[in-house]
Amino acid sequence: MIILDTVENFQRIYRAGKKWQRCMEAINNLDNILPNVFYSIGDSLVYRLAEGTEEGTELFEGHRRYFDVHYYLSGQETVEYADKKTLTPEAAYRDESDREYFCGKGAACTLVAGNVAIFENHEAYRFRESTGVKKAILKVTVEETYFLNK
Repeated sequence: MIILDTVENFQRIYRAGKKWQRCMEAINNLDNILPNVFYSIGDSLVYRLAEGTEEGTELFEGHRRYFDVHYYLSGQETVEYADKKTLTPEAAYRDESDREYFCGKGAACTLVAGNVAIFENHEAYRFRESTGVKKAILKVTVEETYFLNK
């Protein structure tokens, strides 16, 4: 997992490439969207605004075709993450949902307002605690700018 302190650092480091530019386009559009409604930019990114406190999850979640970028606008959330190779598979990968589930133990960190977290595909994660979280969740295709199956 890559954690950046600010969205400005995210933009400075990840400025090259269409998918990173689309991430910033989504972040810059957050004032114009409704919570918990998915929006898309091209065929390489979907995003939504998530609000509220949620219970932690028991299983780690992993992805293969998309990676997640979470931009925290307010509140805080503790996330536990680990390399998939160190976890035990619990539910097989499903292409339809781009999800696979694992159990085990990982390292924990707390993400706060302003942070941008990039959840890499060789890792899986689960959320432990959240308080007053408002964040943008971006799902970005691992392909450069298009889906290979189209």
